[in-house]
Amino acid sequence: VDMSGSMRIGPKVAMARQAYDSILSQLRRGQDEAALFTFDASLHERRDFTRDLEALRGGLSDFQPFGSTSLYDATAVAARRLAARSGSHKAIIVLTDGIDTSSKLTAREVSGLAGSIDVPVFVVATMPSLDQRLMLESSQRAPHSSAADLRDLAEWTGGELVFASTFAETIGAASTLIDGLRQQYVLAIEAAAGSEWRRLDVRVRLARA
Repeated sequence: VDMSGSMRIGPKVAMARQAYDSILSQLRRGQDEAALFTFDASLHERRDFTRDLEALRGGLSDFQPFGSTSLYDATAVAARRLAARSGSHKAIIVLTDGIDTSSKLTAREVSGLAGSIDVPVFVVATMPSLDQRLMLESSQRAPHSSAADLRDLAEWTGGELVFASTFAETIGAASTLIDGLRQQYVLAIEAAAGSEWRRLDVRVRLARA
């Protein structure tokens, strides 16, 4: 969760807290495992990985936004931490206003790292609708704008970028991400010898109700 100084503006941090609580409420008790990290110029572990989801509630209440934003560096550290844990179904959910000011790594570098260790990154960008529109417009003009980098970070790792500009939208965004996590599948193939490009067709048969 982004706790850098830029989150003090408007309702950003309040919406991030609401999204966090909404995500927790949709996880399965005793089955899903979660941890809480915040970041500003660096990543901070607030709650270690646990299946006791009640222990994670209210985890953001004591923290106030401050400092610069190393969104991409923090995501990279979290991905490495997650990769070291057992389990086949893992993901990072980033709650942020989408503005990175001090990372040494780029979105491309972090997506390459997360993708190589099979950790999808889902991003909820909490910001007013005007800021959202301006950010999306800039992504169309500039390939390396904040919105474009966030979208690439999410999509290149198999995750998703969702914007939320109201408290109601944060709840919807949380539901969208949890639904996406529940419906993920991993396909593995054993490739034949040779380095030439091959096309693969994947077909899915839906079970009849």
